[in-house]
Amino acid sequence: MTRSYDVAIVGLGAMGSAAAYHFTRRGARVLGLDRFAPPHALGSSHGETRIIREAYFEDPRYVPIVQRAYELWGELERESGEPLMLRTGGLMIGIPDGMVVRGAQTSAETHGLPFERLDAREISRRFPALAPREDMVAIFEPRAGVLFPERCVGAHLALAAKAGATLLPNEPVSSWRADGDGFEVITPLGRYHAGALVLAANAWLDRLLPDLDLGLTVMRQVLFWFEPRAAAADFEPGRLPIHIWEPEPRRCFYGFPAFGGEVKAAIHHEGVRSDPDRLDREVREPEVDAIRARLAAYLPNANGRFARAAVCMYANTPDEHFILDHHPAHPRVLVISACSGHGFKFSAPIGEIAADLLLDGRSRFDLGLFRMRTAAGPSPGRPERT
Repeated sequence: MTRSYDVAIVGLGAMGSAAAYHFTRRGARVLGLDRFAPPHALGSSHGETRIIREAYFEDPRYVPIVQRAYELWGELERESGEPLMLRTGGLMIGIPDGMVVRGAQTSAETHGLPFERLDAREISRRFPALAPREDMVAIFEPRAGVLFPERCVGAHLALAAKAGATLLPNEPVSSWRADGDGFEVITPLGRYHAGALVLAANAWLDRLLPDLDLGLTVMRQVLFWFEPRAAAADFEPGRLPIHIWEPEPRRCFYGFPAFGGEVKAAIHHEGVRSDPDRLDREVREPEVDAIRARLAAYLPNANGRFARAAVCMYANTPDEHFILDHHPAHPRVLVISACSGHGFKFSAPIGEIAADLLLDGRSRFDLGLFRMRTAAGPSPGRPERT
């Protein structure tokens, strides 16, 4: 017998778990499906720490949404009783005319955010773990910090289940189709009917939208942890902010203060194109050497014993902005995925936006940056989107 719901959510990682939570808060009958058992380490929503930052260098239009993110993560902390976020401050470091420094300052000035512009000498004086080149500058933003992704996903899912959501792990969606006044969702274990559909499968998104050419590329990305070789106190969260570096144009890496005595760092983008079902999870010595070279140059005391690594995935759009849009042929199908490696911090408000769009027909935010772009061009959009 086919079971019926108000909304079915495919993928319960960062975006899908948040959507499940917000739809259930609004009284909807929710079905959530995931090919694994989230929170897990097989997709894009793991790695122990993620960055949250306000002076968003990618585009000033992200800032109002990330400001809502701070509010929602705080609310989720209080409701769940779990520590989900830690303010550390944040440094966007690089060449003065690079996208990171210039973009962060533009967003801060556009939205009147507090920030400081530091030269290389001041960066090293205030944060002795860091060794920028003399030609580098930084934008320091005091509200940036760290999210704990497994806890965040777990909190959204636990509260959604408590509010009545039906969450089915280890049940991948094979296909979906329009069916009368809603949609039929088909898995190897059953068939389900829902009045609306949210696709939040990120690296597996193309498999759910075979009729659309979204131009997505799934890239293998590696996260690394090292023990400091000296001056370990300089890497503690009270001494070191999160930091994003652009030493050369559009070549970035990032890092965190030490948690549990280990410093995490990773290269942003530059990964290998991959199939999410055949992802290479072995990390090899040349990959460790590549991130060591960055640490040796810019965080020399972090370049101690290699502790461990983990592999995740970016689902990249051609312009590296998100997809947050209705299916061009099915207004009751919402795609809230493909976040190009910088989406986790936004998952709480994007879950809220999904509920607003499908339950109320509108959102308070300007979502034009996130319209679906296919080989046929951008989606036509709808008046209710802003």
